[in-house]
Amino acid sequence: MDGGRWPLAGLIFYLLALGLAREQEDNQKVQFEAAFQGQCGHGSPCEQLCYELHDGMYECDCNEGFILREDGYSCYEMNSTVSPPSLEDLKLDIIYQKDAVMDAVESSFPNASGAARGYDSNEIPQIDANSSALTAEKIIFTTVGPRLEQKLTSDGSNVLRVTLPISTARPCPLDCGPGGGCRSDAEGLPSKCLCPLGRGGDSCEKVMEIQSPRFTGYSWLAFSALRGAYKHVQLSLELRPEAYDGIFFLTGERDDMAGDFMALLLHQGFVEFRFDCGSGIGVVRSDETVLLNQWNHVSLYRHRWDAWLQLNNGKHIQGRSKGLFSRITFREPLFIGGPGNTTGLDEKLPVTKGLKGCIRHLEVNDHVYKFALEPSGESIKGYGIEECTADRCSRVPCQHGGKCLTSETSAVCLCPLGFSGDLCEIRVDLQVPSFNGSSHLRYRGLAESALTWLDLEITFKPTTPDGLVIYNGHRMDGTGDFMGLYLNDGFVEFAYDLGTGAAVIRSNDRVELSEWHEVRLSRTGRLAILTVDNQLPVEVVAPGAFTQLSLPQNLYLGGVPNFGVVSPQVRVRSAFVGCIQKVQINGRTVAILAEALGGANVDNCPHPCVARPCGEDGECVPEMDYFTCRCKPGYRDHLCSRGPPSFHGVDSYYHLGDSTTVEAISSDPLDVNVRFKVSYSSGLLLWASTGSGFVSLGLEDGALALKFSSRDNEEQICVVHNSTTVHDGLWHRIKAVRDGSTGLLIVDNGPAITRQSIKIRSSRRPFPQPEADGLYLGGMPRKLLNVATDYKSGIKGCVADLVINADYHLQVINQKGVRHNVGECEL
Repeated sequence: MDGGRWPLAGLIFYLLALGLAREQEDNQKVQFEAAFQGQCGHGSPCEQLCYELHDGMYECDCNEGFILREDGYSCYEMNSTVSPPSLEDLKLDIIYQKDAVMDAVESSFPNASGAARGYDSNEIPQIDANSSALTAEKIIFTTVGPRLEQKLTSDGSNVLRVTLPISTARPCPLDCGPGGGCRSDAEGLPSKCLCPLGRGGDSCEKVMEIQSPRFTGYSWLAFSALRGAYKHVQLSLELRPEAYDGIFFLTGERDDMAGDFMALLLHQGFVEFRFDCGSGIGVVRSDETVLLNQWNHVSLYRHRWDAWLQLNNGKHIQGRSKGLFSRITFREPLFIGGPGNTTGLDEKLPVTKGLKGCIRHLEVNDHVYKFALEPSGESIKGYGIEECTADRCSRVPCQHGGKCLTSETSAVCLCPLGFSGDLCEIRVDLQVPSFNGSSHLRYRGLAESALTWLDLEITFKPTTPDGLVIYNGHRMDGTGDFMGLYLNDGFVEFAYDLGTGAAVIRSNDRVELSEWHEVRLSRTGRLAILTVDNQLPVEVVAPGAFTQLSLPQNLYLGGVPNFGVVSPQVRVRSAFVGCIQKVQINGRTVAILAEALGGANVDNCPHPCVARPCGEDGECVPEMDYFTCRCKPGYRDHLCSRGPPSFHGVDSYYHLGDSTTVEAISSDPLDVNVRFKVSYSSGLLLWASTGSGFVSLGLEDGALALKFSSRDNEEQICVVHNSTTVHDGLWHRIKAVRDGSTGLLIVDNGPAITRQSIKIRSSRRPFPQPEADGLYLGGMPRKLLNVATDYKSGIKGCVADLVINADYHLQVINQKGVRHNVGECEL
């Protein structure tokens, strides 16, 4: 195009330097953006494309594969050997890291067209001062620390070198391995290694591949400089912030923020997009703040001067940059999660730290980035990156208000009271609470009620030797007065502080795991006495002169939400695992579930009360492995309903043959728990067909007998309990267990009897009559009794309740079944 045809009076040609070369040489090259006054048309100087701007201006552009020359209107082909790009253009593929030392090894390109190809992140294309030949430099990074500033210098040869100042920061006390640095304790935090991308662990000793990065505020990831984005950028990302301030997307023309740039950041909780096309900063700010510790979606669209921003599903906020120029030159790396090596942030951005939180999706101009280190991912450098464990919660959709908690390897749901299961999907009728190590129940604190004296009784069954059973403190930071009962290596310990120093009292012996234990603690003033089961009491006196205990904070049972509230004088940092069935404080029994203000991850302990044996009108009160029923006002009898069935000995029985009952009694092991009273020394109490065999309970000359057939049905096994009188007209409870060829009998919480005799069975076997299947209680039909058993009659007495395998309760009062000669028990 003939430049002589341009009307000089009608043309204003603006030349603006968009960036200075990093090397301060006399022959430095300058990049320009040109805007012309007027309109596109016959008189425009544009060689290929022309775009009309605002304010009566227009600018030139080039087709794909061409680059605009410095005159602002002509174009040259990218793969042409004529007019190759300047040294500054060729350096745009270099990734600079502060505190990095680079050594160069020279190699040659076959021809100058190599300057137009994409370079490896470790190659620096260069032009010799006396030749147009191109060379490439191989870079080796040696990291010293995370925050040193780099400078580019030239030694007069054709080798580009980077020299770095020595850090004046406090030396790291940790060995963080090659490429690692550390965050000092300048902010009152303990020193911590910040590892290079691809490494992790306390000393950067682990090899790890990042899928969803978590940033600490000192971290960053670097990708290659944006391509084809100088006019148009469409961006989508998801972030989970843990703080309201931080840079999470930054790129531009120079590493000192002196040229064009584009940044996304959090400022006081709002998302801000700041960009400069060369003549002034534009700012777009969200209307709403981000949601902390939750995933937020950010969408951004920028075209030339104009931009709009959307946070989550909120309003589209629009903005515009200043000045005439509409292009952004991208030469620096794209930094994610932090500012990387960029300096000069104070002058352009309201925050200078990086993001604290996670990013799990990043898409720019339809390209979805992979966060892992090359070659498995696209990151070319990174620092202080952790794997975002919170992202695991996206795959664990906790229900019914459950909260997701993460560890290094997994994510679990913390379920509210009344729900359990991996996703809190199971509704639980809580009766006797069990704790799994992540559980707790919360109550009002003891406040002033324990000032002078404290009487505490707890019945629990632990399954691990360590764990906090009960705790109440004075302050949320664990300081001040407190009292705590816990297990430490199997010993029961009680610790307390009245304000002048802690005292710890410890049981004489370890407690047995998976067994019920009764613990009593009595404290008066400074003196405390601890008694565990039948062990000898132990006592301790608290130091100092104070005698009162003030506990205004919440009381916790089975664990705490955060051990930061627990005094460091408590010598365990784990929660209780096991069951707790009784808590009594200062003579008052605590309704463990009814009085709880809240809790998490509490399930049911295997216990007869879970089957609700006392009906809807009574309360099941656990007593170790057994229970008693407490009736509501207006109801009589322990079952809180009509009286339990009574049996008369001859042809008097209760038969259940439904499939649920048959399935329950056919299990192996089989656990039968029955409550009864009789006045005669002989009679069949219970008989059950178990498929190929049988189980029976009865009295023989005053002794309780458990009989059952072996697996091959060739032997009959009998366990006799004759150390307790049960035919005295009083209520008794029996626990009978058949486990393979072993039997066990327990009467009224007494010792377990396993003595047994074995005999070869006679020709009488479990009979084939269909009516014999199922469960008989109190006796059997006369014609079956003589065939199947050695008993002459059933019992003369009452049966109040029956629980099979701890969870299947037969409500013998209202249960559907065949009743024959069954009356109502007189109390």
